Amino acid sequence: MKKQLLSAAFLLNGMLAFAQTANDPIIMTVAGTPVLRSEFEYSYNKNNTDGVIDKKTVEEYVDLFINYKLKVQAALDARIDTTQAFRSEFAQYRDQQLVPSFVTDEDMLVEAHKVYDETKKDIGPDGLIQPAHIMLRLSQKATDAQQKEAKQRIDSIYQALKNGANFEELARKLSQDATSARRGGVVGWVAKNQLVKEFEEAAFALQPGEMSQPVLSPYGWHIIMMKERKEFEPFDFHKESILKYLEQRGIRNSISDRKIEEMVKNSNGTLTKERVMELRADSLSAIDPAMRYLIKEYHDGLLLYEISNKNVWDKAASDDQALARYFKKNKAKYKWDEPRFKGMAYHVKTQSDVKEVANCVKKLKFDEWNEALRKTFNNDSIIRIRVEKGLFKKGDNALIDREVFKKQDAKVDSVKGYPIDATYGKLIKSPQDYTDVRGLVTADLQDELEHLWVADLRRKYAVTVNDEVLKTVNKHE
Repeated sequence: MKKQLLSAAFLLNGMLAFAQTANDPIIMTVAGTPVLRSEFEYSYNKNNTDGVIDKKTVEEYVDLFINYKLKVQAALDARIDTTQAFRSEFAQYRDQQLVPSFVTDEDMLVEAHKVYDETKKDIGPDGLIQPAHIMLRLSQKATDAQQKEAKQRIDSIYQALKNGANFEELARKLSQDATSARRGGVVGWVAKNQLVKEFEEAAFALQPGEMSQPVLSPYGWHIIMMKERKEFEPFDFHKESILKYLEQRGIRNSISDRKIEEMVKNSNGTLTKERVMELRADSLSAIDPAMRYLIKEYHDGLLLYEISNKNVWDKAASDDQALARYFKKNKAKYKWDEPRFKGMAYHVKTQSDVKEVANCVKKLKFDEWNEALRKTFNNDSIIRIRVEKGLFKKGDNALIDREVFKKQDAKVDSVKGYPIDATYGKLIKSPQDYTDVRGLVTADLQDELEHLWVADLRRKYAVTVNDEVLKTVNKHE
């Protein structure tokens, strides 16, 4: 019986595999690993959207995709995916995509109801009011004379309002609460316990259209006009705004964290958070190709970064000898249309320091200037020099334009406290060594290393492409 069940299981798996292959055929095999058409399509379509400047045809993209796959295989062979640093970084990227999947619409509605119920409880049975007021500020330390003057002014305003003066106009003109004054005195919708006691008691006693007598609060005198009153609206009225508020507050992450913790707790020690996330990734990947390839993209992208940094980017940027050799071999590539000034523009307090600065660096290598100047002139509480060092072309620095390139119309801004301007260095017609064009040389050396590396990978790993399947990319049901 057991044997029959196993045979049935194998048969079922075979049928599923056949169905998958029929609907999603193998488009290529790279280093012994088959690549389904859907994975190639996912990568091609994502990297060749309408907004891409250098858009590729399917045929042009094939080589780029193969090179990508070869580099990932090299990273796998180097076991980069087994390092703790890689595993941690990948898990972080992966989990950012998985976390939202633990949260359902029902979960969000439950949280929204909690916010609504709490808000309704805080508002209480008296509902919401929208008062307007005219306020005259009065310090609690005001003298008797100041208090008397303020009372006379508020009474005068009150009398004018009773005689028919327009409340909004007087609020804009006379109220010393600048924020509400701009709105004709309107404070906005408020509930109990949101206002000072004296104001609140007077306001909640009013009905729409009614006006209070002058009311004294710790802030001063108020005349209150009730604009509107209302009960707190039903949940459905506020649902969308509450859900938006919860999204902005990152409530999904909190719900997910809580659910994951519950899953771990209820597993009786059989699950960890990491295992929960792995199982989630597997289950979503099985039913959602886009999620499967997105997670794979994160995984392989991190591998690509690490192996490329090791074999190309960092290797080129940090190997001074290789950079020097490449520059010497390809020096003709780096000619300039016009000379550059290799040196510095500087500003000092005294004339004697002009020569001192030149003497300090004249026997040193260019890349040693900064440290020597710092130790000699700016090594204590007194800063004796302000300096800008580098490789300058016309237009880069006004002082160098005037002193070196002899542009008489160059406007040099004075440096406060450093009245004396000077330059030191030399004009060079073309780069003297790779440090003069380090960025360009580094980029070119990286390109060369990349080319050599890919050629080596092409020799090392077998690659086959199914041209018939390739023709069906984005052209099937």
